Amino acid sequence: MPARAADAPRSPDLPEELPDTPSDDPGAWSGAAVAGARLPGFAASGLSILGARLTRVELTGARLPDLRVVDAELSACDLAGVQARGAALVRCELRDCRLTGSAWSEARLTDVLVRDCRVDLAAFAAATLERVTFERCRMTQCDLQAVACDSVRLLACDLGECDLSGARFRRSELRRCELRDVRAVERLRGAAVAFEDLLELAPALAAALGIGVLDAVGD
Repeated sequence: MPARAADAPRSPDLPEELPDTPSDDPGAWSGAAVAGARLPGFAASGLSILGARLTRVELTGARLPDLRVVDAELSACDLAGVQARGAALVRCELRDCRLTGSAWSEARLTDVLVRDCRVDLAAFAAATLERVTFERCRMTQCDLQAVACDSVRLLACDLGECDLSGARFRRSELRRCELRDVRAVERLRGAAVAFEDLLELAPALAAALGIGVLDAVGD
């Protein structure tokens, strides 16, 4: 569990509804414990969520450029379709959340745990991930183009049909992942892969290296 910011000023709980209008000065949701708020389509530039705990908060389709989330815990939240270009997530935990179709292009994630979440069709193009763990997440058809991964762990995740074009991995690992039809699989260079996962990757790696695969020779 991420540490809560001890000196964060406390703000009142969020209302169940907020106006769907952009804000140039959204302030911060600091030290709040919010459950069950419905904020579909909410829009704010530069919003900060500091030392907060959000449970079952709906932010579907929210437009949150330059979002900043620090020392926060999100549980069973609906973030489908969230647009958060340039976001910064630091020391956060997301559990049982839905991020389907969300966009985190050029975001920076540091010391983040994403567990038991739906992350399918999400975009992390040109994002920077450092000490990030995805565990038991559905990540099919994710856009991971040009993502920079340092000390990233992918554990028991479904990465089917992900696009790794231009991705860079350093000190990272994949274990017990589904890797069918991954695009640009050769970009996993720099990552360690569990042996059983490597067997699944073998045909794609052979194709990337221009190695033909012969049929088995009969007895």
